[in-house]
Amino acid sequence: MRKIKPWLRAMRLRTLPLSVSGIILGTCFAYYNGSFSAWVLVLAILTTVSLQILSNLANDYGDGIRGTDNEDRVGPQRAIQSGDITPDEMFDAIKFNVILVIIFTLSLIWAAFGPTNFLFLLLFVFLGGISVYAALNYTMGDSPYGYRALGDIFVFVFFGLVSTMGSYLLNMHTIDTVTILPAIALGLLSVGVLNLNNMRDLNSDANVGKITMAVKLGIKGAKTYHFGLILGAMLIAIIFSILFYVSVYNLLYLIAYIPLSIHLLKVKSAETPKDYDGQLKILALSTFLFAVLLGIGYILY
Repeated sequence: MRKIKPWLRAMRLRTLPLSVSGIILGTCFAYYNGSFSAWVLVLAILTTVSLQILSNLANDYGDGIRGTDNEDRVGPQRAIQSGDITPDEMFDAIKFNVILVIIFTLSLIWAAFGPTNFLFLLLFVFLGGISVYAALNYTMGDSPYGYRALGDIFVFVFFGLVSTMGSYLLNMHTIDTVTILPAIALGLLSVGVLNLNNMRDLNSDANVGKITMAVKLGIKGAKTYHFGLILGAMLIAIIFSILFYVSVYNLLYLIAYIPLSIHLLKVKSAETPKDYDGQLKILALSTFLFAVLLGIGYILY
């Protein structure tokens, strides 16, 4: 029991709703267009959750052995930083989780395509491999991309484009441009979560040489960047609604604009790292709400 709580903290369960937002959104659009598989949905969620946990464990390991997680960092104490989990134990958990990701990914591909659609099958095997690479190399390896201000690009691609458009493709067996704008909007909001995290850690990251977009831009520039991400996502979603309006239910996602707008006001007035930390859960859950309502809005038409 003593070890369970540290492992649950290391998995960062509060990040999981954000990770499945694109899966839910893409699946809803597939359902709207007449194709839905419960097995594909379940396996897609399991694959995504296992990838997110892998990323969280790898992040804890990479930052832990580099000393990035230290007494200057604000936010929940990490597992290796606290000493509750040793680096060797964390590395073993990472290897085990890689195996789980492979199993779930191959099961998902088979459930979606079976022995047919060989090109799509190869595409998702490739995406699965790239996803594992991205999860591991954010803070691990000789040149982690999270230390070179590239995390934003990877989050946008995988949390937005791949998650949303990929889940649609898994169900529909076709690529449809209708998912592009929602995927971009969700990707921007997801990058916003990462940027908020990096604004919180700006000083401690800069002190240990971890270069993020927030470190490169400075706190004032990072705030402007943050507003651009959130407002850009909100605008793109409205454009999508205008282009693909079917019924008033399509506008349900506007409810999520209430907490998102309040969040922006809080960020504008934020002055300390703790101020940003308090908004992380708000933005993550608001993004999840946005994805669910946007998807459901087309199912209810």
